[in-house]
Amino acid sequence: MPVPDTATLLEDAADRIADISRADLQIMLRRAALRLRNAGAVSMEDDVEDALRDLAGELGKTRNDTIRFIVREWLEKNAYLPVHDLDEDGEVDGNA
Repeated sequence: MPVPDTATLLEDAADRIADISRADLQIMLRRAALRLRNAGAVSMEDDVEDALRDLAGELGKTRNDTIRFIVREWLEKNAYLPVHDLDEDGEVDGNA
């Protein structure tokens, strides 16, 4: 039988909150906090980290926002996401 994941354990605990021990609840909450804390971390090689830091500074974005920007641009340019085209006759308010 597979071991239930943290989300399943938390949902089960929420369904039977009166029956679960405080110690078990603490363990589950600590696991959940650890997963949330580590979820945003993507480690890169040193040279890539340096380039990301420099680019983030140029763009005025955080490291994670820069990674999101790069991935979105790559997905759009390689046709994995639709590109948001501007209509030739539409209003652009000075931005193209």
